[in-house]
Amino acid sequence: MKRYLIAGLLIWVPLGVTVMVVKLLVGVMDQTLLWLPEPYRPETLLGFHVPGLGVVLSVIIVLGTGVIVANLFGRKLVEVWENILARIPLVRTIYASVKQILETVFSSGQSFRKVLLVEYPRKGLWTLAFQSSTNQGEAQIRTGQEVINVFIPTTPNPTSGFFIMVPRSDVVELDMSVDDGLKMIISAGVMVPEWKKAPDGDGAKV
Repeated sequence: MKRYLIAGLLIWVPLGVTVMVVKLLVGVMDQTLLWLPEPYRPETLLGFHVPGLGVVLSVIIVLGTGVIVANLFGRKLVEVWENILARIPLVRTIYASVKQILETVFSSGQSFRKVLLVEYPRKGLWTLAFQSSTNQGEAQIRTGQEVINVFIPTTPNPTSGFFIMVPRSDVVELDMSVDDGLKMIISAGVMVPEWKKAPDGDGAKV
């Protein structure tokens, strides 16, 4: 009975969580339909609510915004908009921080592309981490050595964590993908991805 119960849970729990997350995301995107005038909303025209139409509208809005801001006129509009936001004390800090993070993630080919092993919180203890950047800055000069910007996520919530700078010689690069690394972190080490490559030593340093 216990074996059958566990087998059943392994089928229904992941499926249920997936449905809940997708339903939540679709529900949030469906809120964009409220931007339309009431006579032009799908439920008014069709007479009933169609889940998921907000996803289509959200994609159209994002793509349309991208097309507008990709040209010279659009960039000027963005400059005016950002100048207005820069005059609002709290808003300018949040907006600038989020925009800088997104620009770094989407423009850099090195951001969160590698899973690393680092000794943290002390020597002899290893933890999974993600390489966030290798851009040189003041830290490179002050420390007198090449350091890597590393993000160490917490378990089971990988959206929070710690940022540390580690010497390149103290970092071990892993073959596992970022998705596998996240699964291992979220499961607290219960889900260990298979490594098909045969071990050939103590591990290669980055």
